[in-house]
Amino acid sequence: MQKLDKKTLIGIRDQLASYAWEDAEIAELVDPKLGIITGFQELLEQLECLRKIDLGSTPPAGDIPAK
Repeated sequence: MQKLDKKTLIGIRDQLASYAWEDAEIAELVDPKLGIITGFQELLEQLECLRKIDLGSTPPAGDIPAK
């Protein structure tokens, strides 16, 4: 996975144009400064790790014993 950058998000905004994102909002996604707990890049990396998990080896939730 490539690191997220402002240029990529601006390109997505301009091509999809479904929501008028301000440059400041995009900058906050790339380099958070307003005190959010998880940055967008970190979230994408966590999702990528989850995507790589082989769910075939994971039992159904109903098979997990209750504590």
